[in-house]
Amino acid sequence: MDTVQWQVIADWMPELLQAAVLTLEITAMSFLAALTIGVFVGTVRSRTKWLGKPLAVYVELFRGTPLLVQLFFMYYGLAQVGIVMPAMVAAVLGLGLNGGAYISEIVRGALAGIDKGQYDAAHALGMSWSATLAWIILPQALRIATPPLVNSVASMLKDTSLVSLLAITEMMNIANQIYARTFRAFEIFSVVALMYLVMTLAFSLTSRVLERRLAVGRA
Repeated sequence: MDTVQWQVIADWMPELLQAAVLTLEITAMSFLAALTIGVFVGTVRSRTKWLGKPLAVYVELFRGTPLLVQLFFMYYGLAQVGIVMPAMVAAVLGLGLNGGAYISEIVRGALAGIDKGQYDAAHALGMSWSATLAWIILPQALRIATPPLVNSVASMLKDTSLVSLLAITEMMNIANQIYARTFRAFEIFSVVALMYLVMTLAFSLTSRVLERRLAVGRA
């Protein structure tokens, strides 16, 4: 039986750590894009029927098809019709659009949880719809949505492993390169799984802390 050789990990740890930083950067950029899209789509769908219907098609399309297919379409499919983009842009766009579809439902649900009397009260005070939304409704809705949004970051972090197929040197890409050179699958993928777990647990812990603080704030 082959023995475990952890020295392989020690030799390649700088590359893995650098790839982990890139993974976090992709996660941050993708989540920012997803949050922007999700807040816009969720808000519009909760208030406007005529524009809500085409946006509902977008939500169902991205929720109903695999993320990997979406990434391949962004990077390879669009290039065939002349829309060429760097791998990083395709990755962030794909993750952002996919995450935005899910976040829009979180936002829409949070908006539905706001008492409609607050809209009427703001209107009675002479506030416009946009001012009411920006200063009264959205802050409360985002407070409700914060814990599931943090969980969305953790999910997106795990989804970044798929962008290795677009030749982006994040953690899974580096892990595959190390495996191709060393053939030490057990050591490499055990450590990469542990790195993903540590980062995901950090987001989960953040979510629990926020839930407790927000619960105290509502008490």
